[in-house]
Amino acid sequence: MSDAIKPDAVKDCRKVGCPMNLVYAKVELAKLQSGQVLEILLDDGAPIGNVPGSVTREGHRIIEQKRLADGAWSLLIEKK
Repeated sequence: MSDAIKPDAVKDCRKVGCPMNLVYAKVELAKLQSGQVLEILLDDGAPIGNVPGSVTREGHRIIEQKRLADGAWSLLIEKK
């Protein structure tokens, strides 16, 4: 996670298969106000391949996508 950006919510979706990780991301984003930031933790492979594209197609903005030491990914999403 970037030092400059503190997420308003965090959802750990490691070990969660597709499409449930996207469902969880949508549920968490629905709880936020426009402009707030969700950090979602995703596994490598299909989750990081699918979730960023899906949320951007819905109008949200990817602020940061970063690989973590354990091989998972941290994705910072700003709600539209």
